[in-house]
Amino acid sequence: MTVHAHPDDESSKGAGTVALYSAMGYRSVLVCATGGEEGDIINPVMDVDEVRADLAKVRAQELSEATSIIGYTDVEMLGYRDSGMPDSEANSRPEAFWNVDVEDSSRKLVSLIRHYRPDVLITYGEDQSRYPHPDHLRVHDISVMAFNYAADPDYHPELGTAHAVSKLYYSLWAAKRVTALHQRFVEVGLESPFTEEVLAREGQDSLITTSIDVGAYIDRRLKALLAHRTQIEPDSKWWFGLDADDQRIAYPYEDFQLARTRIPDYEPVMETDLFAGLP
Repeated sequence: MTVHAHPDDESSKGAGTVALYSAMGYRSVLVCATGGEEGDIINPVMDVDEVRADLAKVRAQELSEATSIIGYTDVEMLGYRDSGMPDSEANSRPEAFWNVDVEDSSRKLVSLIRHYRPDVLITYGEDQSRYPHPDHLRVHDISVMAFNYAADPDYHPELGTAHAVSKLYYSLWAAKRVTALHQRFVEVGLESPFTEEVLAREGQDSLITTSIDVGAYIDRRLKALLAHRTQIEPDSKWWFGLDADDQRIAYPYEDFQLARTRIPDYEPVMETDLFAGLP
């Protein structure tokens, strides 16, 4: 089970990993907190009146297409409104995800965890200083709370039979991935979109406990991103400047931090499998 804030986050963070495990026969569940109503229309081709008039509906359609490409077996929407950025009009709306009581929203996730009973839960990490969107911050909050609450049989038993998720992971930003992609641009004679400022950003490399080889599924990740036509420009060098083969050569991994585990005496040593240690 993965928990994300907006449509398109599921394609830009860990899509290759979900595609890999889905192809192996694992059930994969996406929980998306908001409809992404406040997302900017980045692709000018989609910046038209009919799209702007009902952006939430359009983004829901994009999400459906992208999750089908990735291979998700189930998609659950928590149903909250996109909170927008701090100090925006959207951020003051009472129905915005950021403004909903965190206990209330975590209970929704507890109910889903108890229904689907996942072995692994993937969410955002504690350090989100690179992009402190209120909805991303809140996704972290409710995911950690639900990881704990779902296992407690005394916590709202009407939400279902208690279930202890075995492993909680955080998606990470790896500086070494950006460096590897930049070097590949240079090697094949293309202009890199990664500026000196981007390359100088401190990554979360020291937190990596788990690297999943998703080389065989990079093309699927790129197709899922393209399904988000309002949010992703098809000629973006950042996402598509290198084709799948070159991305595979440069850096075929997606990186995670094992934040919590309930597996007794489990000591991970650079995992290559999210389900390592499980029976």
